[in-house]
Amino acid sequence: MAAPQDDMFSFCVDPIKVSSCVEVRFIDKTKGKGLFAKKNFKKGDTIFVERPLVSAQFLWNSLYKYKACDYCLHALETAEDNAQRLSGIPGLSLPHPELCNVRPELHQACSKCQVMYCSIECLQAAADQYHQALCLGSSHEDPDHPINKLKDAWRSVHFPPETSSIMLMARMVATVKQVQDKGHWQKLFSNFCSRAANDEAEIAHKLLGEKFQEQLTLLRTLFTAALYDEHLSQWFTPEGFCSLFSLVGTNGQGIGTSSLSKWVHACDALELTSQQREQLDSFIDQLYKDIEKETGDFLNCEGSGLFLLQSSCNHSCIPNSEASFPNNNFYLHLSALGDIHPGEEICISYLDCCQRDRSRHSRHKILRENYLFVCSCPKCVSQMDELDLTSDEEEAEGDDMEDEMTDV
Repeated sequence: MAAPQDDMFSFCVDPIKVSSCVEVRFIDKTKGKGLFAKKNFKKGDTIFVERPLVSAQFLWNSLYKYKACDYCLHALETAEDNAQRLSGIPGLSLPHPELCNVRPELHQACSKCQVMYCSIECLQAAADQYHQALCLGSSHEDPDHPINKLKDAWRSVHFPPETSSIMLMARMVATVKQVQDKGHWQKLFSNFCSRAANDEAEIAHKLLGEKFQEQLTLLRTLFTAALYDEHLSQWFTPEGFCSLFSLVGTNGQGIGTSSLSKWVHACDALELTSQQREQLDSFIDQLYKDIEKETGDFLNCEGSGLFLLQSSCNHSCIPNSEASFPNNNFYLHLSALGDIHPGEEICISYLDCCQRDRSRHSRHKILRENYLFVCSCPKCVSQMDELDLTSDEEEAEGDDMEDEMTDV
């Protein structure tokens, strides 16, 4: 098993490093597979670093002029340019501009369609993997081009905040079209979590809303017109397209990059006098107030990706690891939140910090509605035992009150 598994993950991670640290095991029919530690990890340790099989910026995010590398999602605006646009203050000047790691002089555009990349390496990597099949050439601004019609249709049925992108599916197809070993890549994509047909339809419903069947048919028609390939004919049938849609909706991992955020973190690490620290912190606090007033919470370049190894991590309401993107690009760092011992399952949380602090009933409601499963982590099991003394109706009533308080 080890050799095929190493080969399977070799595109995404350093297989030699990863094989000595973690392993994927089948748990049972309910949970499927899981990721387990093969060595000790201390709190704060990086368990592994992984790049996605494919990733894509959200289409509304791109339309709103959040500039990101079309391959690795590295932010293309300097921290100062980013701050000026988000705050609506054109003449804003950031102190310590040398802390910004964006290098506009290295940026490259596709010579045919003008899509931007952060480096010649990213331009070449995209061209080698999928961009040749997706390049619009001189038609990049033509609203009648099949791919542009597909993008417009997606935006019309999936408004912000976005949680997925039709372009992840497009890049999956384009990758298989371009690569020599088509079977290998189809196998890689097939390793992501699959669902029963009724679950797939429910996931599509949640992504698209009440008119999901009509919208799914529209998207499939446009998807087929833009990208059909006989090697992947099964992905273009109604059932196959719904399954592909479910795969992306279930396994897509959000990616956020920000040159401004990186600049702020670099400022935090500066050695300054107390007066200088106070002045800089005051400047940053005011900057975020200006941004909140002008832009709200929509701050980052955002997209999603399919991470083969990270997708093996199961959910826990008390996770022992978390994913982050500290390099301002699509490289996912999975880090230990506490000590992890050999043989221990490595779990992440599908809930944010505020959601994890809510009651078991409330957490299960969120997980059922968004991920279609019931959590059986130690926290939920222990709380279930405690709730033997309380009726579900009483707990639900308490959560309704909690929701009302949150809304207020």
